[in-house]
Amino acid sequence: MQKKKIMLVFGTRPEAIKMAPLYHALKAQPDVFDTLLCVTAQHRQMLDQVLKVFDMTPDIDLNLMTPGQDLFDVTSAVLKGMRDVLKAHQPDALLVHGDTTTTLAAAMAGFYLGVPVGHVEAGLRTHDLQAPFPEEFNRQVASKLTKWHFAPTEFSQSNLLAERVAQDSITVTGNTVIDALFWVLGRIDADETRRQGLVAFLTEQLGFDWQNQRFVLMTGHRRENFGDGFLQICHALKELAARYPAMQFVYPVHLNPNVQQPVNAILADVPNVHLIAPLDYEPFVYLLKHSHIVLTDSGGIQEEAPSLGIPVLVMRDVTERPEAVAAGTVRLVGADRGRIVANVAELLDNDVSYAAMARAHNPYGDGMACARIVSKLREI
Repeated sequence: MQKKKIMLVFGTRPEAIKMAPLYHALKAQPDVFDTLLCVTAQHRQMLDQVLKVFDMTPDIDLNLMTPGQDLFDVTSAVLKGMRDVLKAHQPDALLVHGDTTTTLAAAMAGFYLGVPVGHVEAGLRTHDLQAPFPEEFNRQVASKLTKWHFAPTEFSQSNLLAERVAQDSITVTGNTVIDALFWVLGRIDADETRRQGLVAFLTEQLGFDWQNQRFVLMTGHRRENFGDGFLQICHALKELAARYPAMQFVYPVHLNPNVQQPVNAILADVPNVHLIAPLDYEPFVYLLKHSHIVLTDSGGIQEEAPSLGIPVLVMRDVTERPEAVAAGTVRLVGADRGRIVANVAELLDNDVSYAAMARAHNPYGDGMACARIVSKLREI
């Protein structure tokens, strides 16, 4: 049997995390697949951290990140870079992930050159091209160019069917982020030296007994929240910290100046708010495992935290992941000071409300998404 040449392409930290277990699943079958990894390095430093954590070495590194780049720069650079890569390697399938600018431009390059595209985490929708921006546009266009749609849930499959995507081109897989989460946590649990190193590192960063004290874990970086949204978020956190002085609040602050400026201006002197540098994936998920509540505007954490029984409050008005909202593990609170404060307070004050969210069903899978994707790729 002739081996199938499969190329994975990604450029950001979230893509790398979610594609890592698929990369290793394909590499584990060298008699079936010739697996190539191409990175665009849309986000250089944060991508490199994840490549190291997951033991991935790119075969092709376009290294496209430049200071001050905008969407025009990234889109055109990825499109032209992937043109040359695809012409040189001629893969049987090009796998892209999710909704980044790399996803959009790489899928376009595959379409232009007749290379069939597989879209991992396909079918997520808000149906509002401005929210999140530009991710909703990216994933909708990528779907138009895709041959194999790997949808994480039945709901994402229904979105695709409503757009007249053929049923036989869709495979419901679960989300690969659950595969990645279980892989990393399993490795920590199996390696005492690794675990002790993580505990020492996080304790030094945080300065409180995070393994035994309750804390709220916060992440925020979405561009649609820049400006007033981040001011609302920061003032909400400051109000909560004053109302609950015994509760700790941990915020790994994104490097973007639009995030750094308001966060440091409003929260730097609040004693029970711990502003720390962005964490690598491994310490982050270990910290996530120990958290009490998650406040976020991220996508992946909406899937990871419910797998660990942790309630999630999402600081966005819409989400492309409504399954968890329906299941009761996630609530939308917007970038709204009053709603954020009220919902965090309810979870801190009301054990029944907390238990209802913490025990709700996680709709995002069983950690076997990559096995289902690989099974489908064996058929191509």
